[in-house]
Amino acid sequence: MAQRRVAITGLGLVSPYGGDLADFFARLVAGESAIRHLLTDDLPRPLSMPFVSCPGFDADAVLGKPLASMMDRFAQLAMAAAFAAWDDCGLPRADGSESRDDWGCAWGTALGGTLAYEKGYRELWQKGRERLSPLAVILGMNNAANAHISIQLGLGGISMSHTVACASSAIAIGEAFRRVRSGEATVMVTGGSDVPQAYGVARAWEALRVMAPGDAASSPAACRPFASDRRGLVLGEGGAALVLEEWEHAVARGARIHGEIVGYGTSCDHTHLVRPEAAGQVRALAATLADAGLAPNDIDYVNAHGTATAEGDPVEVAALQAVFGQRAAALPVSATKSMHGHLLGAAGAIEAIATVLALREQAIPPTANLAGNLDPACAGVDHVLSARRDRRLRAALSNSFAFGGSNAVLAFRAA
Repeated sequence: MAQRRVAITGLGLVSPYGGDLADFFARLVAGESAIRHLLTDDLPRPLSMPFVSCPGFDADAVLGKPLASMMDRFAQLAMAAAFAAWDDCGLPRADGSESRDDWGCAWGTALGGTLAYEKGYRELWQKGRERLSPLAVILGMNNAANAHISIQLGLGGISMSHTVACASSAIAIGEAFRRVRSGEATVMVTGGSDVPQAYGVARAWEALRVMAPGDAASSPAACRPFASDRRGLVLGEGGAALVLEEWEHAVARGARIHGEIVGYGTSCDHTHLVRPEAAGQVRALAATLADAGLAPNDIDYVNAHGTATAEGDPVEVAALQAVFGQRAAALPVSATKSMHGHLLGAAGAIEAIATVLALREQAIPPTANLAGNLDPACAGVDHVLSARRDRRLRAALSNSFAFGGSNAVLAFRAA
């Protein structure tokens, strides 16, 4: 069977900036940071690190209290983002009148229901209770998000959950893309969500010594990818969803098409659990270009993984240089994590949306906190220091590189 084109017809998110797509992208283009200091009122002991949250998100208001009560916060964010993307794509909510057996869901999460599990541990060990809520398992399971999405939207096809650390949602999107392109699915809801606020999770990341320090005054500038004074990543919560649809199906129903997903590549460094290797990233980048039928000169923007870690940033630049050669010096690159933080399992999805919007709006968001502060080890590409609208954007890549050496790259084309 010939490969089919895959349209992006729905976008939805719950982000640190809220849920409005236009506002989300406008604030990225403006270089506005959503990073704030972690509130410590409900934690056993205070944590001195910046954090990104979605403070205006009210799950009961968005989902209704009965449905929200059946979900951990990571699934609530997933369902809200999926509802928003579904409404954006213009397809009706499920009412049983339409067969959706080849419509499915692929979702990414690195942590799953850690808040539910931590609550259970506290009840067992701190409060001495002998029984937990009968909902504990279904609140905590990693596939709760895609299960709820499939149920609520009547998706009778494949329903899968991907847990691949920071590449979780990029891989979910890539696998959803493959299902539609191959003809296995007509419509796929895909994306990712994570909530790393659990005290134990935050302490575990702190112990890795990859977290940026900060206080209330300096937190907005705490994440500085590619900068000479970068000090680590900033965790955050959020959810982001895309609706992928077979192109002819979308055109036939008159759908608005935000963009086209045209390529996906993965690889494993197979060298170290937490230390990235350029060779592995090179394989993922090259595989994506080949899958998309694109040459290096066809790419007009790269949304970098860019976590602001000492080892990660130079390796990513080296990989881009290896793949793009002489073109690399003129290749616009930015890391939007500098503004919205690292959303772990949701990172690939929110950055995919940022990349699709960059192509749609013909504007490249900057890497915040980098102007006049570039690490010489990260030179070699065209770092975007302020928003650009000065060139035609045809195609773009979004990079996601994870602990465990898992690499995923997505290729998008303007509609």
